[in-house]
Amino acid sequence: MDENIKREIILDNYQEPYNKGLIDDKDYSKTNTRSDSCIDNLDVIMKKNKDIIEDIRFDGEACAISTSATSLLIKNIIGKTSKEAKEILINYKKMIDNEDYDEDLLGELNVYNEIYKQPNRKNCALLPSVAIEKLIGGIDDGSK
Repeated sequence: MDENIKREIILDNYQEPYNKGLIDDKDYSKTNTRSDSCIDNLDVIMKKNKDIIEDIRFDGEACAISTSATSLLIKNIIGKTSKEAKEILINYKKMIDNEDYDEDLLGELNVYNEIYKQPNRKNCALLPSVAIEKLIGGIDDGSK
């Protein structure tokens, strides 16, 4: 993917993030994720209907990478089953760690395919996946 396109996707999802803003609804589960090393502090809520993820929303203070990654992950996971969402999260984490992953599965999330070159930014990119994983349930990526 062209570097200018990557920058544009990240900037668009930072300036106008998808599903930013929490709602007060008892049908949503909520979690918080925060970084120990920077300002990133996000509340994430999820609504599931049986095994389908109907909605995910977030709010909080976070850098451009963390905010845009949250927005893009949400776009890719809404409407999926828990199993499909877990597969996206597993492949996303593999990409961030510079391991083999299914590029086709991640779509626009591939904008972070070189974030491993900036170790201090990896946590920013992974933070939203930690929150979404908590809300879906544990993930066994077979690495243990």
